[in-house]
Amino acid sequence: MVLNDKNMQPYRRKLRKNMTAAETSLWEMIRRKQLNGVRFLRQYSVENFILDFYSPKYKLAIELDDEVHNEKYQQERDENRTKRLNELEITVLRFENFEVFDYPMRTLTEIREYIEKIKENRNTDKKYETK
Repeated sequence: MVLNDKNMQPYRRKLRKNMTAAETSLWEMIRRKQLNGVRFLRQYSVENFILDFYSPKYKLAIELDDEVHNEKYQQERDENRTKRLNELEITVLRFENFEVFDYPMRTLTEIREYIEKIKENRNTDKKYETK
């Protein structure tokens, strides 16, 4: 798995400079470990995909979708992308842009709940590890 490939840097930089309004809004809510102390990176690349937001510690990607993602072609691309990321043990949470604007607290709660679920699973796994 290739993370933050140097060849992708110009594309990541361009996307960071031209974030959508929804991306900017969510970034302001999750940057600097504001969400339960979890560090998120923006426009992070995994293989040839650039993720809107990514937490390496939790292998959690957050993607924000606009109207383009309702088109059949884009839905198929998103499904293939999510499938590949899942194969790399990265979970993808998707939100539509309007959710960030209209329901910001619900969006943050969903992200928090997912992180808590990961923490619980990790603690359960540790209980059953053999030495």
